[in-house]
Amino acid sequence: MTRLSLFNSPLLLGFDHVERMLDRVGKSAAEGYPPYNIEQIGEQGLRITLAVAGFRDEDLQVQVEDNQLVVRGRQAQEEERTFLHRGIAARQFQRSFILAEGLEVTGARLEHGLLHIDLVRPQPEARVRTVKISSGDGAGSGKPADAPVSLAVSRGGKA
Repeated sequence: MTRLSLFNSPLLLGFDHVERMLDRVGKSAAEGYPPYNIEQIGEQGLRITLAVAGFRDEDLQVQVEDNQLVVRGRQAQEEERTFLHRGIAARQFQRSFILAEGLEVTGARLEHGLLHIDLVRPQPEARVRTVKISSGDGAGSGKPADAPVSLAVSRGGKA
């Protein structure tokens, strides 16, 4: 069966990584444990809060792998206990979040059974790039132009 790609247009060059990212999101959407919240903190901040009751900080691992935030939890084996009812989950987990480009994890803390992970989105610098157009001898030869490319960076409307 041939799969229809959303990014199969000749006008969308280099977006194959976006398609792979959407595939990953679709696969991880079915995960339900542990439950989590995502909230806006100020203008540029976000906070992910995971309910990890029963986990200690040494049972948890928070890593950024490329543009993916991965939270893993694994509790150490306890001594033999006899439960009459066990309603508190004590299973290992892995929860992944795909981060937008430029989003940075600034810290994580465990507090009252909740793991808080803070992220910040730095203000991007405005970039203006001028590409020199060559003409004459090298035009149409298929060789790249040797002309330098100038790059101007503007911050906050100032040149």
